[in-house]
Amino acid sequence: MKRKRYKQFLCLLALALLATTLKAQNTVVKIAYLEQVMPIPAALSNLDPHLTDEAIQGARLAIADNNTTGQFTGHSFQLKEQLVPIGTSPEDALASLAEQGFEYIVVNSTAETMRKLSIVAEEKGLLLFNVAAEEDELRSQFCSKNTFHIIPSYAMRADSLAQFMLKKRWKKSLLVKGTAPQDELFAKALERAAKRYAINISEQKIWSFEHDARRTAQAEIPVFTRTEDYDILLVADVAGLFGEYLSFNTWLARPVAGTQGLVPRAWHKIHERWGATQLQRRFQKQAKRAMTSTDYAAWLAVRAVGEAVIRSGSHKVTDIRAFMLSDEFSLAGFKGTKLSFRQWNQQLRQPVLLSTERSMVAVMPLRDILHPRTYLDTLGFDKEQSNCHLN
Repeated sequence: MKRKRYKQFLCLLALALLATTLKAQNTVVKIAYLEQVMPIPAALSNLDPHLTDEAIQGARLAIADNNTTGQFTGHSFQLKEQLVPIGTSPEDALASLAEQGFEYIVVNSTAETMRKLSIVAEEKGLLLFNVAAEEDELRSQFCSKNTFHIIPSYAMRADSLAQFMLKKRWKKSLLVKGTAPQDELFAKALERAAKRYAINISEQKIWSFEHDARRTAQAEIPVFTRTEDYDILLVADVAGLFGEYLSFNTWLARPVAGTQGLVPRAWHKIHERWGATQLQRRFQKQAKRAMTSTDYAAWLAVRAVGEAVIRSGSHKVTDIRAFMLSDEFSLAGFKGTKLSFRQWNQQLRQPVLLSTERSMVAVMPLRDILHPRTYLDTLGFDKEQSNCHLN
């Protein structure tokens, strides 16, 4: 009798497992990639061609990675690519994706558009993943429960550079910034980081010349940078109009860092540690070019959805958001530590790479800087510094 009951138990267990497997095999997760097409900027150099497939290549690679795991767990991941032409509404495009059943949207757009899309996402119950807008206000002032930030913020990048300067004991700096709005935002992040780590910005200078710096750099930059002594020159030139010509042309022989020179980045083509080489090679094989920071952010965004769906056993937006913000969630990002989301502003915690064009210099933050939660929270806006308290 006991043997018969045991066989019945095994049959019921097998049927339950089979039902679970069949149910999982029908789980289709729909992810969309939404990009706002921007006017092609004037070429500053023929050495750096304008990329028309940036970010989307990272999303494509991540979908393939998700489906590799999904074939063992019964999950299928679909990616829809939606480009928003110039002059059309990104909000309408997002609403259309929602009607088609897409609930997870990787967004490659500006901060202004992210704010507008966040309102639509809250109305439609979608989750957005910001892979391009680095503005600090999205993490400290304008707060949305439906938006996760993958790309490091200006503050995170600036803090990583300030920590490196602290390590090198470069306590005095000169700041040169451009006149564009993005230059001002990054300059403010550098000012905040300098104050945070007791680094003195002795003087700020604005590069307001309208002519091409390539032809006059050797004559004008030495005079422009002539000032009292400093340890390092910080530059805020997001568009790259003049920053490349500061190195070796300054009045004093000093290192250059910021948007040019020693640059804090989410990713770089020369990063090879912690298994990064295999990701670099797979991306190169697919895209026929090197992976950029935006590509990497899009790859992380899609991988985050895949990890959360598979590990939580659910594909509902509310469940996925809760799981991503829980202590159970972590993401492997080839940076030597597990990545996770900050609960107060939904920014992805991650190390920042400091590199020149062809050389890795450091991976920040410094582990020596103590923090009650994780040393990764020494980069960017901490819980007490942010006006966002989303969870």
